Amino acid sequence: MRIALGQLESGTDTGENLAAIDRFAAAAAADGATLVAFPEYATYEKKIVDASFPAMAEPLDGPVCRELAATATRHGITLVAGVVETSEEEGRAYNTLVAYGTSGARLAVYRKIHLFDAQGFGESTFIKPGPSTEPVVFEAGGARFGLMTCYDLRFPELARSLADAGAQVLLVCSSWVPGTHKTEQWLALNAARAIENSVYVAGVCQAPPVSVGRSLLVDPMGYVEADLGLEPGVRAVEVSLSTVTRVREQFPMFRQRRLG
Repeated sequence: MRIALGQLESGTDTGENLAAIDRFAAAAAADGATLVAFPEYATYEKKIVDASFPAMAEPLDGPVCRELAATATRHGITLVAGVVETSEEEGRAYNTLVAYGTSGARLAVYRKIHLFDAQGFGESTFIKPGPSTEPVVFEAGGARFGLMTCYDLRFPELARSLADAGAQVLLVCSSWVPGTHKTEQWLALNAARAIENSVYVAGVCQAPPVSVGRSLLVDPMGYVEADLGLEPGVRAVEVSLSTVTRVREQFPMFRQRRLG
């Protein structure tokens, strides 16, 4: 199957962000992709998470998510994107990934559980962690996809729980904050999660300057099948479920592990 990585340069104009998502979704569908993944905060983004995020947050049945569902239907694809969702706590929102199928039905919701309180940032000041730590996996096109968001990538136990739940492809939707060696860490951690779980990892990132770019697809052996570089863009790439099966037969780690 073919999936697409949509590397955005999202800003604070939600209408412009949704228009870019629609353009990239159309291009991905024209290139044969059946699923397109977009980054964390795809519909609203700025360099610092501040009070404007909960102020503009919407429920999952609001206009932003309705437009994402319509985009999926319009182009006949499964669409995954990061939104800012209203929470039950005043002054804090959820950092949420939503997945919509070709009919516009919502396939999955994942609220980020590991918030980026690091490197001088305090995401949890304005964002509420997801209340559930259960792995979120959904099926599309005969494959099983697991959802992770940005800082989650540093927590290998979440990736392992998604693989244990049947995920063959991990979608790591991110806005990876720049800094010393941060690009190197981004590349290494995506590869590590792929190798240690015998899965494909699609790390989809916001473009510079707000993030590091370098959206990539890593196969279960750690080989980088695609790297989008630094500019906004979309690329469709092949994912082979038989490769997942073959690598898991070569390295039967799930049967051999002694811990967890």
